[in-house]
Order: sequence, then structure tokens, then C-alpha cells
Amino acid sequence: MSEVVLINITGKDRKGLDAKFTGILAEYNVNILDIGQAVIHEHISLGILAEIPDSKHFSSIFKDMLYEGHNMGLSVDINTVDPENYEAWVHAQGKERRIITLLGRTLTAQQITAVASIIAQNNLNIDNITRLTGRISLVKPQDNPRASVQLSVSGKPVDIRDMRKKFMEISQNAGIDISFHVDNIYRKNRKLVVFDMDSTLIQAEVIDELAKIAGVGEQVSKITESAMRGEIDFKESFRKRVALLKGIKQEELEKISKNLPLTDGADLVTKTLKGLGYKLGILSGGFTFVGNYLKDRLDFDYVFANELDVKDGVVTGEVVGEIVDGEKKASLLRELAQRENIALEQTIAVGDGANDLPMISIAGLGVAFNAKPVVRQKASNTISSVGLDGLLYLIGIHEREIKQEVRQNSEFFHG
Repeated sequence: MSEVVLINITGKDRKGLDAKFTGILAEYNVNILDIGQAVIHEHISLGILAEIPDSKHFSSIFKDMLYEGHNMGLSVDINTVDPENYEAWVHAQGKERRIITLLGRTLTAQQITAVASIIAQNNLNIDNITRLTGRISLVKPQDNPRASVQLSVSGKPVDIRDMRKKFMEISQNAGIDISFHVDNIYRKNRKLVVFDMDSTLIQAEVIDELAKIAGVGEQVSKITESAMRGEIDFKESFRKRVALLKGIKQEELEKISKNLPLTDGADLVTKTLKGLGYKLGILSGGFTFVGNYLKDRLDFDYVFANELDVKDGVVTGEVVGEIVDGEKKASLLRELAQRENIALEQTIAVGDGANDLPMISIAGLGVAFNAKPVVRQKASNTISSVGLDGLLYLIGIHEREIKQEVRQNSEFFHG
């Protein structure tokens, strides 16, 4: 008669450890039902759930494992598993799973316990925790530190809306970003990322910068702020603002593009995503003359924005063609997904304003970046504590993979 046992091995890690212990089990034709391992600061925790085909071998396996553990200075704990408990564990598979990502400049025990408490209150189980950022030196601090861990949780939340609300409160009070989304087949198979442009890819609202040149900065700024808060219709506000730009010379447009500051992390996130094979798009309520400049600079595949009407080298105060508003952004995202022959669940959308909510809400992963309060409240995933490259951690990319892509891109361009 067979017997199921749970083996836990802990202590200082060393090469060949796994081979030693699984080798002992192999001598008795043991079947491995589950296995997991974590190494933190050169100390290992190895767990093995195993079926011993012949229960009479249990004592021999127990003795051999303890002996090897003693020789290697490791703690070995072996316990039998009740058959009913084992079957209950088997039938528990298939539970809802979610990924919760914590992201900030640093992570503290207080921040993690706050999140873990909310998880426990919702009867969810933390199955796995993975550090996504690199090791931190206490002697030579990083200039631009990042700290991120990813939690894999299982179970059905008691109240998912309340859970998200509490995560947002923790995020605001503790100064960290918390991403919370379903773990499914699409999570690791995303193919297309679209970004808003103004105040997302660049640290400016271009229409406000043009308004300063035209001498109508204060008037336009007030309309912009109201529109981004969702207080007035975007198309109406956009036509009003563009009308105030009448008379700007075309050479001013070309000059302003080259002087707009990129958002922190924009260059890194686009280079890394392109290196990993993602298609990138700009869906903006801003202007094509800036979008096309960024397309060339950051290697985007698509740009959709508004085209200023220019005649005889002067801005007329009108727009050519259909205005790109929130609903148009969502429509364009659907079109691009269809063009790339992928499901919407395989897309990612990033933006900061109310007019970004339609595309954020339909994307497989929608992210509010440095967003207005109304947008943060409606988005499940936010980035506010770090730069735009924080998106890479929300996707689940480890820092070593980011550095590898940057290195390969550098070799490609300079080799």
C-alpha cells in the first residue's frame, strides 16, 4: 500500500542538494506529486510532496533523508499526509487565481502586512511570493531605486470591490502601487501595449505648451484640467482649445517636439518591450506632430492622434479629420488587436486622464499612470510611486530580464 509524505528541507544552500535528496527518493521508486523551492540569502527551503509506492519503505527513506540532512547541516522534516486531506488538496485545484504586485521605491514590513491582512480577510491564500527587482546594496544605494514583489493568490474574494478600495487606501497612505488582476492564460501572452502620450509618455500637455506660445496659456489650461477630470466633453473642450491656437507658426511646432521631456522610464520600458517582441502604439488626444516624433525616437509601431490644420505655414485653429477622444481610443485598440490577430485580453493600455478610461477598461491589463483621482478610482492597476518602467514589473518581468534586453539592444545599436 502506498503512502503520501510531505518532506521539508531547510538550511544553507549548496550545489547538488536537490540531486542528493531526490536521488534518495529515486532509489525507492518514489513518485513526486509536488515540489517547490525558494532560496533567500543563500538559505534554501525545499518542499517535496511524494508518494511512496510501498509504505514499508517509509522508515528507510526517513532514516536516509535524516542522515543526509545531518551530513549537510540541514534540517529535514518528514510527515505523513492523511489520504482525505490529500484528495481535498487535489480537488481544490482550479480555484480562481489572481496576481497582486507591490511596487515602490522601497518595500517595508508595514506595507506588506497591510496587503497580506486584506488578502486574509478575503479568505484568499498566498501560494507564492516572488521578488521581481534586483538585490539592494545598503553600502551603495541606487540613484533610482525600485522594489517589487509579486504575490500569487488563490480563492474567491469575499468582496472584490471592497478589497480594491482597501488596496487603493493602502497605496495612497503607504506610498506604494498595488496591481491586482486575474491570473489566466493571457497574462503571459500579451502582445500589444498602447500608451496615452501627454502626461504619460511625455511630462507635458502639448496643447498647454502651444497655448503659452500663443499667449492663451491660462485659458487653455483651465479647459484642459476640466476635461481631464471628466467634467466636460472632450471633443467640445478640444475644439475650444485648438481654436485659441490660431496663428502659431509651423516651425514652432517642430521646435517644441524636440524639447518635450520624456517621462522617467519611458525609454527603458519601450526598448525592453520591443526587445521582447511586443507591438507598441500611441493612442492620444494630443497631436500627430509630436506622436510621429516619438514614434521615430522610441520605435513605436502605431500612432493615432489629432492633426492640427496648417495652411501657409500657420495653424488655422481647426483639426483635420475625426477627433481622437476616449471612445475613439477604445475603438482604435479593438482595431489594432484585430489587425495583430490577437484577443483584447492580450493587450495592455496605459494612460492618465478620464479620456483614457475607455481603453483602460477594455484592455487585458489597464494601467492608470500618475492618474487623476477619478481615473485611479476606476482602474484596477496604478503606477504612481515610480516611473513608467514600473509597467514592466506589473507585467511580471524580472529586473534581470530588463537588464538583459537593454544590454542586447545596446549591442545591436552599437555593435
